[in-house]
Order: sequence, then C-alpha cells, then structure tokens
Amino acid sequence: MFNLDSVRSQFPILQQQVYGKPLVYFDNAATTQKPLCVIERERDYYLNENCNIHRGVHYLSQMATEAYEHARRTVAAFINAEKAQEIVFTRGTTESLNLLATSLGQMLVNEGDTVAVTAMEHHSNMVPWQQMLKLKNGRLLVIPMDENGIIDIEAYGKILEQKPKIVSIAHISNTLGTINPVKKMVEMAHQLDIPVVIDGAQSIAHHKIDVQSLDCDFFVFSGHKMYAPMGIGGFYGKMKWLEAMPPYQFGGEMVDRVSFEQTTFNKVPFKFEAGTPNVGAALGLEAAVLFIQSLDREAVEAHERMLLDKAREGLEQISGIRFIGNAPERSGLVSFIISGIHPYDMGTIIDKMGIAVRTGHHCAEPVMTFFGIPGTVRASFAMYNTLEEVESFVKAVEKAAAMLR
Repeated sequence: MFNLDSVRSQFPILQQQVYGKPLVYFDNAATTQKPLCVIERERDYYLNENCNIHRGVHYLSQMATEAYEHARRTVAAFINAEKAQEIVFTRGTTESLNLLATSLGQMLVNEGDTVAVTAMEHHSNMVPWQQMLKLKNGRLLVIPMDENGIIDIEAYGKILEQKPKIVSIAHISNTLGTINPVKKMVEMAHQLDIPVVIDGAQSIAHHKIDVQSLDCDFFVFSGHKMYAPMGIGGFYGKMKWLEAMPPYQFGGEMVDRVSFEQTTFNKVPFKFEAGTPNVGAALGLEAAVLFIQSLDREAVEAHERMLLDKAREGLEQISGIRFIGNAPERSGLVSFIISGIHPYDMGTIIDKMGIAVRTGHHCAEPVMTFFGIPGTVRASFAMYNTLEEVESFVKAVEKAAAMLR
C-alpha cells in the first residue's frame, strides 16, 4: 500500500530547511530525490563489490558482473521487455537518443531523408536528429500541436505519408505535461513500416510502462528522474533493430575479436556498452525500480494526479495567470506564467520561501517560441509531495505575484 509518511521517511533530504523554511521540492521533472535504499545500494557496491565487470575471473569481478546483469533483468521486467538483452545501459535519455540518432540514423537515413519529431520535444529528442540530418542533407519534419499542447493527429498522418525514416516522440512533455497518444502514434507509423522511438524520461516514474503493449521500437529513459542515481539510464530496443544497428562507440567490452586488420563486435547488448560502465549506479537503478514496485502504483498515480489537480485549482484563482499546456490528458507538472512577471523573478522570490521550482525554457526552446513567451514557472510533482506543500506553493506564488506587480 501507499503510505505517504512512510514514503517521505525514505527521503531524508526532504526533512531539511532552506532559508529557515521547510523545503518544498517541486523540481521533480528535472530530477527526483533518492530514497535511502538507492543510496545504500550504491554505497554497498563500493564498500563490498567494487570491481570491473565481464572481463575478470576472480570472485569480486564475478559477483559484480552478476549484480549488474541482474539489474538489467530487473529493468527489463519493469517495462515488460521480452528479453533482458533488449535493455542497453547508458548515462540516460540524452545519451540514448544520441546513440540512436547516430547508430539507427547511420543505418536508415540516406541523402535527403527525413525524421519526424513533435513540436513539444525536449532538445535531447530534437538536436541529435537535427545534427545527424545535417550530415545527410536531410530535414526534420515537425508534428504540430495546438494552443492547448495537443498533438494534431490528422497532421501527423499526413507527415507519415511523407515517409520519414524514423519517428521520435515524447511520451509526456517535460514542459506542458501533455500525455501523448503514443500507442496510437506507433500503430499509425507501423502501418507504413516506420520505426518509432518513445522518449519516456517523464513517464517511466509516473506510469506503468509496457513496451510490448506499446509496440514501440525503442523506449529511452533516465534513472535520475525515477529515484535512481544520476549518470545511469538506458533504452529498450527491439532485437531486430539492435542486432542490425552498428555500434555507437568503440573500445573495450563491445568487441568480439580484434586485430590490426579487422575487428568484429560483441553481441547485443554489449556492442553498445563500450568501456567500463557505471556499475554502482546501475545497481542503484535496480534498487529504485524495486522501491517503485514495492508501492501500490495505482495509489501513487492517484496521489500525484490529486496534487496536480489541486495545484491548478489553486493557481487559477491568481489574477493574470496563464497556464502553458491545457491538454485533457496531463501528468506530473503544471507550467505557467503570470502577466507582467518574468518567470525567473517568480522563481527567485518563491525560492526564498523554501519552494524549489524550475524556471526558463526547460530545454524546450521551440515550445516557448510557439507560445511567444520567454519561459515558464514549472512545478512538478512526485510521490513524496504533499497537499500541504501544494497549498504552501499556491500561497507563495500569490504572495510573490503581489510583490512583483
């Protein structure tokens, strides 16, 4: 069951004060805090198991290798991948998308070809494709959205008729909170044999993910947005693609046989994991997955949805407020501006009241350009946040708005 007090007790960082005020941490879309079980698992690795993996025959190496591969199996089960080998560990969503843009792009994209992304993408799911396409004299196709932050599905269908080589889409917008209809979008693309990448950075901590049900070709994610350490994450890929794709980096572990004349590469997933991996963080990621699975997922989702609804209900009473992102299907965050007040000024004032939010363009500058604004104030929620914190946040915004007008 989900017990809020019990959950909060696992996050000692939340017990502190900033500027003499109890910390209210609403910057979870940028990174979540880490429970004790995650911190202790990573610490235990360095105290008792620290060793390079896969290449040693001695006891510590064998133990660390098994722990690392067990973490891979745990992550695979968490998102219902068919095989553990379909999980590739990286530093996170950004590296995963760069890997796919380079490797999958090298394999599929030819001179003058296109790749489709949505108008609400994080820079990490736009710039790697853009830069790859520049080398191919290709171009991005942008799937439009409306003023509420809802994808235009009819326009998406017309873009698919242009036969992009790859479609890469956010599951949940990190700026608008929009939950995109990714399963339908995958189905539409597959009717034309177009592979689909889903950026799950904002969804994996908040919703149950089933990659087989989604039928996506790739699903990328970051550990630090799901209560795991920074510097770890990865992606799921269908085996048919992983086996066909060329390596992204070269060096140790990803090779099979090496001579000065020729090199052959290791099997999946190891051919994509060159060099020494972040073993401790991978074990922390496994601990985070187990922590999430120990809770009533439906109750957690309901709690987070309640926080979002209450935040919007309170904020909409403030004069001059404009919500950025009004899709009916939303998750995780509320993004807004107040007439005449720069988001940075609002964020600075409420920070002095002990409330941590994110201000700016949130690495989604084209979204801000679309709405004609310099940025937003973004409050994003996690399982450990409380209704009392939401109420404090609303009061702080109201007070800051009165001060700044």
